[in-house]
Amino acid sequence: MTAGRIQTRFAAYPSAVVYAKPHTTATKNAVQHLLWGDWLELRDGRDGPWHEVRARGVDGWMHEDDFVEDRLLEVNFVDIGQGDGCLVVTPDDKFLVIDAGERDNMYRFLRWRFGQFKKDINFESFFITHPDKDHYFGFKALLEHENVHVGTLYHNGIVERKEAKVLGPEKEFGGVTYLDDVVADDGRMSTLLAAEQSRKSRKLYSNLLRTAANEDRVGKIRMLSARDEYVPNYGAGRDLRLRVLGPVPEKCSDRKWRLRRLGSDGETKNGHSIVLRLEYGNIRVLLGGDLNIPSQHFLLDHYTGGDSKNVTGRRLEDLIAKARKTFQVDVAKACHHGSADFTEIFLRAVHPVATVISSGDEESHSHPRPDALGSFGLHGRGRRPLIFSTELARSSREIIKNPNRLRREIAELEAKMQNGKTERVRKSAKKKREELLGEVLQRSVAVYGMITMRSDGERVLLAQKLEQPRSKKSKWDIYRLEPDSENRLVYQSKH
Repeated sequence: MTAGRIQTRFAAYPSAVVYAKPHTTATKNAVQHLLWGDWLELRDGRDGPWHEVRARGVDGWMHEDDFVEDRLLEVNFVDIGQGDGCLVVTPDDKFLVIDAGERDNMYRFLRWRFGQFKKDINFESFFITHPDKDHYFGFKALLEHENVHVGTLYHNGIVERKEAKVLGPEKEFGGVTYLDDVVADDGRMSTLLAAEQSRKSRKLYSNLLRTAANEDRVGKIRMLSARDEYVPNYGAGRDLRLRVLGPVPEKCSDRKWRLRRLGSDGETKNGHSIVLRLEYGNIRVLLGGDLNIPSQHFLLDHYTGGDSKNVTGRRLEDLIAKARKTFQVDVAKACHHGSADFTEIFLRAVHPVATVISSGDEESHSHPRPDALGSFGLHGRGRRPLIFSTELARSSREIIKNPNRLRREIAELEAKMQNGKTERVRKSAKKKREELLGEVLQRSVAVYGMITMRSDGERVLLAQKLEQPRSKKSKWDIYRLEPDSENRLVYQSKH
């Protein structure tokens, strides 16, 4: 190896360990536990098949059988609290963010992942699946950061505005009501955003889009729908494909494309979420935004030509079999955070080995709902369908055991800060108070839990961080999906 040259490698399947010294795999010698696909640097040192490496902030040694040259597909379901947020890292090192939650959790995660944004970072795409705050508002801090660049910002064509009809004017065709102002091109978007600004609209979504439109760090802003068939640059013939299953515009009798009203404003916004089916090799992943019962029936009928609301018996089974050609996947992001607003027919069509739920605390919906959890298991594939939850993967350190004593301690220290006889006493009290509060916050503030997925197109690994590492060799809770004799992915349970 040339002196001073750094080479990139990736941890082997299903995980690998970095050791303090070569030629020994004792637990006490372990310094880091890596997941399949984790990035590492080869350093100059080598001792037979052992190589000096740096990985996840530590230096050590790895056996050459424990790392590979090829990068994987990586899908990170980030725990952004209440809402949705997903980072996709492609095998050729492109970055796509699909929803970003409501608060700054996605921003903080991406800052950690990409070196605090000290240098320019280029994201190929941002996707706002639909204009609900817990999906789009987390993009605000990202769009405002001077070092964040975005190739294309995709949206579903529905923009709320300061009008009597929040989703814009409507028209009826054949007894069906349609949104008459779907924002499909840059010209209409510019006109609408200018009108909203002149009305001094306080609509957060249009203000966010205006921020994006006014930044030269954002390349394009455009609607994405099933008419595109695939996300640009991820179409048929590519190793990694992103098929667009929704929203589904309909061509009305005046030859104009519109989105139908699916119920209330909220049901319509959610139901026309951007729905992506990620395809890589033999694996499939569904990212379904906030689909609900009306939209699930609409999509099922659109892709099968059937009547999913009324069909029964043998015809129902035929419809589900046909729907699976479009919707069946190996891993599915649960629609609408594990809401009860789903139809069992759609779940049977999706039929995943693993379901990932993104939900948060301090919300009024009680997501994920008990019946949703039961149904995910009932309609999942295999003998042991997997259900992951960012909310369950998150852990909190032990709550304060003696709150009254803690209050007294803090009050006494604050009194000394104000009334201490000397400056030294006052400073000492302030330092102790800060240390005490720091310890309390460290115990009580949530440790956010991400569900990460890795794949080479043949196998899938799903993992979540252990709340308490068993050892330096065991920091991750790992689940392996591998092909069976019929080349279908199944969960490989050790039980």
